[in-house]
Amino acid sequence: MTQDSSALREEGNSHFKAGDVQEALSCYTKALKISDCQSESAVLYRNRAACYLKIEDYTKAEADATKALDVDPGDVKARFRRAQALQKLGRLDQAFMDTQTCAQLEPKNKAFQDLLRLLGAQIQQKAAQLSSTDSRVQQMFKLLLDSSAPISDRHKAAQNLVFLSREDAGAEHIFRNDGVKLLQKLLESQQEELILSALRTLVGLCTGHQSRTVAIVNEVGMDRLCGVMGSAASTVSLSACHLLQVMFEALTEGMKKEIRGKDEAILPEPSRELRSMLRHLIEMLPASSVSGAGRDSAINLLVKQVPRKSLKNPDNSLTLWVIDQGLKKILEVAGTVPEVEGGLPLTDNTPMSCSVLLNKLYDDLKTDKERENFSKLCEEYVQHHFGSSDMERKLRAIQTVSVLLQGPSDVGNCTLELSGIMEAVIALCASENITHQQVAVEALIHAAGKAKRASFITANGVALLKDLYKKSENDRIRVRALVGLCKLGSAGGTDFSMKQFAEGSTLKLAKQCRKWLCNEALPPTSRRWAIEGLAYLTLDADVKEDLVEDKKALQAMFELAKSEDKTVLFAVGSTLVNCTNSYDVEKPDPQMVELAKYAKQHVPEEHPKDAQSFVEKRVMKLLEAGVVSALVCMVKHESPALSEACRECIARVILALVDRHEDRGLVVAQGGGKALLPLVSESTDRGKIKAAQALAKITITSNPEIAFPGERVYEVVRPLVSLLALDCTMLQNFEALMALTNLAGFSERLRQKIIKEKAVPKVEGFMFEEHEMVRAAATECMCNLALSAEVQKSYLVTDSDRLKLLVLYSGEDDERLRKAASGTLAVLTGEMPELCTRIPDTTSHWLEIFQALLLSENQDLRHRGVVIIMNIMQADKSLAEKLIESEALEILSVLAKGDNPNQDSVRKAAQRCLDLALEYGLIRNNEGGVNGNSM
Repeated sequence: MTQDSSALREEGNSHFKAGDVQEALSCYTKALKISDCQSESAVLYRNRAACYLKIEDYTKAEADATKALDVDPGDVKARFRRAQALQKLGRLDQAFMDTQTCAQLEPKNKAFQDLLRLLGAQIQQKAAQLSSTDSRVQQMFKLLLDSSAPISDRHKAAQNLVFLSREDAGAEHIFRNDGVKLLQKLLESQQEELILSALRTLVGLCTGHQSRTVAIVNEVGMDRLCGVMGSAASTVSLSACHLLQVMFEALTEGMKKEIRGKDEAILPEPSRELRSMLRHLIEMLPASSVSGAGRDSAINLLVKQVPRKSLKNPDNSLTLWVIDQGLKKILEVAGTVPEVEGGLPLTDNTPMSCSVLLNKLYDDLKTDKERENFSKLCEEYVQHHFGSSDMERKLRAIQTVSVLLQGPSDVGNCTLELSGIMEAVIALCASENITHQQVAVEALIHAAGKAKRASFITANGVALLKDLYKKSENDRIRVRALVGLCKLGSAGGTDFSMKQFAEGSTLKLAKQCRKWLCNEALPPTSRRWAIEGLAYLTLDADVKEDLVEDKKALQAMFELAKSEDKTVLFAVGSTLVNCTNSYDVEKPDPQMVELAKYAKQHVPEEHPKDAQSFVEKRVMKLLEAGVVSALVCMVKHESPALSEACRECIARVILALVDRHEDRGLVVAQGGGKALLPLVSESTDRGKIKAAQALAKITITSNPEIAFPGERVYEVVRPLVSLLALDCTMLQNFEALMALTNLAGFSERLRQKIIKEKAVPKVEGFMFEEHEMVRAAATECMCNLALSAEVQKSYLVTDSDRLKLLVLYSGEDDERLRKAASGTLAVLTGEMPELCTRIPDTTSHWLEIFQALLLSENQDLRHRGVVIIMNIMQADKSLAEKLIESEALEILSVLAKGDNPNQDSVRKAAQRCLDLALEYGLIRNNEGGVNGNSM
């Protein structure tokens, strides 16, 4: 066993020396699993620590070095590696002590002395900062506690405290100098500016710091924090919500990794604090003292914190706990009818937020038993209220069904089918009470969401909806009835041959929707319903064409998308997806279509105006109307209404907008590029791919540093690499390779980011792809990545065909592939002369391949060929002799005499080759020309 681990260690050492850190890491890890020798394991931990330092995983590097030192405290290499890791982790005192020990053991080691001096300087700088920070904190505390000080000075001091809390040293000093007590006093003040500053300072103290967060939660108390979040002032409520979000993140991140203090003690798991925070949020939901904005914030936090982030995580106990403790409270909010006197304060966004929360909880359940229990609790709640003789309670039951239909629709359908519910909905639609009518019509609309339900309501409710639309004197009722008709009228989807209503009816409905949408006298909720109608009707291409021609309607829709009404987001997104045809359409197999026609089965038909030429014109009109700025605003919304499905819609639309090269500059200029970055991490799986593909298209044709300024450009790499997956389409693979090629040509830091995201093996895989454009794109990407020393070293590995592939590709017919492969060879042979001696071993045709490059009509290929030959001749005299003995000498002589100014670089490189031949004595001067040596 020990022998096996030793062999793996040696293999790891070879990979590490060759620059293949990931392979070395894998070898050391395998060896550790089978090593039964303590001293052998210590060496493996020390070597693996070096790998972790290379890939910048300093926490693991420190842990492995410590394990090596536990076995052998005198291992100077392990101690030095731990010192390096501790320095990067900011634990300067411990790093200094380790480096000092190394220097005592090996006083003449320059690396130890250099690090010791650097750490000494960093420690002094940090001490100076702390001293300066301490006095600043004390001054601000003094001003804030002085009630006689001018209010402007106190506001300024509070604002300075916010900035200070964002620095590590400042946050620590505020915390250690009883700053939390001061901040509690500011929270109790009646001045909004001071309360906001206190909340923002607490955000600085809690961000990424588990132990401070636990202390603050316990000291300030969730009652006080929830009380502030329940404030009627929306800015205060949002700031408190943001603080609680930061606290949740600090606590949950702390549970995923070991957070160590200076004494290296592991802090206690903060699950108690997490449950306490969630319990307080649940208690807020039915509290009448909480504002509508505060209730929305509580729901928003539950949406973000309770369900699992990944279904790969088997533990959904938090969701089960929230369902047990709070489902009835959530349903109480969901069933509230705002127009009924004495109800809870709600915003227009609250019902949709409840739908999203209920849907998230239901989707997070794992077993049929869990789902049955959820459904049973909802049915019991609805039956409990619907069985009452009190009309307000019946309305609550119907409103709850509406919210469930918009969320976990399976549960909503079950509650809708309870005895008497549907009959009551139909009856209340004819009520003279506007509130009763409104609740019933909305329930009817949501019930019409699925095809089976639509057919039932077509038979039973269409006449009723038409009657309401034509005869009601209340626009709130009319617009809702109109949406119900729109929903039923679009039941055939994009299938041109399946229309529910008579010819022209959908156009009339759409015209009325646009009219209401543009009517600013109507309340925003009614105008939102008009967009809901268009979201269904725009499945019809005639409606799409009319909408994009109506600039006033487009502007009204975009203004609503930017407004505070978050419930409109999905309807706007769906409408734009329909207008840009960015939904997925599976084109049927022509043979299957013929068979279906023969069997007299229904065959879907595409509307003539859904042809590509029509779609492109619609996209241009949307861009002219300002669609990008609306999409950017939609992405910035922090609301449960901005669901993953809504984000997918936005990603699809932006992808459609950047399809044409000439439109990408406009999209980038209006912020479309930056808007894509959050969509690649927070969306459905399909939405993430669409957003990544849009990023790829932008990166291919734009200067990345302009499209994604500052540090944002590095955020682009990971989504692009994700498109190199085998389950992505060939087009997505190709565009990702093109985009990575552009990024890799910009800077070494970007190349390192691409390498760190493990893109190199994937790019190499695509170099073997059968599709010639994908193969060429992958080789171009490798050409730019080869500018990095780490990639260059991978070509030194002897048991690899990497070099052979480049030489063979340099002789292919595909000109683009030849350029990329020969360009990569030119870089590699220039940077790593030792590779030149291995080229003849790759193929017996290497001379013919390089001569063909020299003879190419393409100037770029000629230049690459001359540079490769120049590099080979500089690297090895014997290879130079082989080249001069071949036809290459004659070709180089002709190229060196070239007088075309556009080929100056080729001429100079060819002349350099001849000069080298002269230096080696392989040729001689002959009256200004050259002759082969007569040796």
